[in-house]
Amino acid sequence: MALAIIIMAAGKGTRMQSDLPKVLHPANGKPIVEYVIHTAESLMPEKTVLIVGHRAEQVIEAMAMFPVVPVLQQPQLGTGHAVMQAEPALGGFSGDVLILSGDAPLVRRKTLAELIAFHRQEQARATVLTAELDDPSGYGRIVRNPDNGEVLRIVEHKDATAEERMVHEINSGVYVFDAEVLFEALKEIRADNAQGEYYLTDVFGICFDKGRKVCAWKTGHADEIRGINTPEQLLEAERILKLPGYERG
Repeated sequence: MALAIIIMAAGKGTRMQSDLPKVLHPANGKPIVEYVIHTAESLMPEKTVLIVGHRAEQVIEAMAMFPVVPVLQQPQLGTGHAVMQAEPALGGFSGDVLILSGDAPLVRRKTLAELIAFHRQEQARATVLTAELDDPSGYGRIVRNPDNGEVLRIVEHKDATAEERMVHEINSGVYVFDAEVLFEALKEIRADNAQGEYYLTDVFGICFDKGRKVCAWKTGHADEIRGINTPEQLLEAERILKLPGYERG
């Protein structure tokens, strides 16, 4: 089955305390989004779309040597809105769409390949990569049916109830969708949440409500899904990337 990839790289990265776009901050001398692009390309996608926003021209110029199609998100109205912008660039693509975060350079090809294989084996229409964290604060939570373990929805931390915040299984921001189902569901999402944004995660609830199969695949390597939002997190990512035997392939 065909694969397309969307890399989210539009954010400003206010907490990085720098005017440089977040995804261009270097880890061991290489922009963090470059790690993501290399991993994406190793999966042999039919097309890779790079969603840009903050200082878009700077990001496009820095990544010009890679086989990615830049798509502008302006204004930036959330993750769901970002993926909406990619639909014209995919031009009627039929197959699976893998969505990655441009600020998460530690994810490995092996993990993504296993996620895609699980999605296809289960004949799911939407699958999220998850992990268990001792401290899930700030992350979206995976809400499952207690009877059968099915994914009911993904709740952002700011919108979660006290009970939902007790959940330790978190959303990594990595997803696989059936392309047709994804773009159909995106037409139904609304910005009625604490952030006033269009959440990509709302696609899971829409799919579930329509009887379409949604799944979660949990990795045992939580380090891989770390996003970089602060200088301290960047230093930690650099440390992990330098570990002997740490293989991203």
